[in-house]
Amino acid sequence: MRRGGPSVLGIVLAGGEGKRLMPLTADRAKPAVTFGGTYRLVDFVLSNLVNADILRICVLTQYKSHSLDRHITTTWRMSSLLGNYVTPVPAQQRLGPRWYLGSADALLQSLNLVHDEQPEYVAVFGADHVYRMDPRQMLAQHIEGGAGVTVAGIRVPRSESSSFGVITPGSDGRTVERFLEKPADPPGLVDDPESVFASMGNYLFTTKALVEALQRDAEDEDSVHDMGGSILPQLTERGEAQLYDFSANHVPGETNRDRGYWRDVGTLDAYYDAHMDLIAERPAFNLFNRSWPIYTSSGQLSPARFNAGGMASESIISAGCLIRGQVTRSVLSPGVVVDPGAVVQGSVLHDNVHIGRGAVVRGAVLDKNVQVPPGATIGVNPERDAELYTVSKGGVIALGKGQRVS
Repeated sequence: MRRGGPSVLGIVLAGGEGKRLMPLTADRAKPAVTFGGTYRLVDFVLSNLVNADILRICVLTQYKSHSLDRHITTTWRMSSLLGNYVTPVPAQQRLGPRWYLGSADALLQSLNLVHDEQPEYVAVFGADHVYRMDPRQMLAQHIEGGAGVTVAGIRVPRSESSSFGVITPGSDGRTVERFLEKPADPPGLVDDPESVFASMGNYLFTTKALVEALQRDAEDEDSVHDMGGSILPQLTERGEAQLYDFSANHVPGETNRDRGYWRDVGTLDAYYDAHMDLIAERPAFNLFNRSWPIYTSSGQLSPARFNAGGMASESIISAGCLIRGQVTRSVLSPGVVVDPGAVVQGSVLHDNVHIGRGAVVRGAVLDKNVQVPPGATIGVNPERDAELYTVSKGGVIALGKGQRVS
């Protein structure tokens, strides 16, 4: 935080493998996956922290982190004059020749970062969610409540509980009575039995409470050394955990439509659906909020061009694109080329994808450098697509980086 406010160190957990997003994570860490045309997933959490004046941030990386490391070091340059920074921190094996055993172990092995900065509070946030949030409001509640940890929660249908850590609040609405990691059948909320509070993977710790919890966890041989599976249940049992209701968070420039938007894009279907949220006339998530911007860098490219009768509607078209075919309800990253006669519908195309003359692409996610030959089809013949490509439960067709199209 800026001078005069409480000192906060931001730690972003960005070491996950992201298996459910394959093939997009076959060659990169999940937080490095492109989103919304020009962004990386990690840009959302970093923008939220920086907009809230949390300006010293360590990003813990591990799995196939080269593109993530490069993006952070080339894009997220802070003022060294003021001592601010965003820095990737690879697994350092400080406690022996082993990689991270879990998210809690990642923090344990990185406590030197905390000891060096000596902050009053530590914001431990996930790296792969799409949302806007002002962490200062969560910090204010944390300080007021005097908890060891405050965990951000959002209401989700009880039927989705098995995908999240589930928080059971006490009668005061804040004290965490139980924290269950991905339960099959948890109790619903008192005021809404068909909903639960899901953990957003964002935590604010008083530094002393974090260090002591990590040390206790390290001594527990039966622990899974995970934030949701170990640290939150431990602090809940000690009466030191508090809930922050995300619905109470407001950011400048929000609309009634996108207020409280948060998406875990951990699967191909969720990733695809979140893109479709961007392109409506009244988008469920508005990328054009200049009062709380999402920062990134997409290089020096010429503006998008439309030639030879090329058209696009209800779409996001990034710089450097050349559209000579028809594009509808799609999101195109920089450098995409759509040749004459080609049709792209309801698709997400990453950097430098080339759609050949007369080709048809529907309901697909194509990673960077995919070349679709003239006349080829994707999303037209479901049986053929299932034989050749990855197809999600919801029918989204995904091609990996540079994958050949037959």
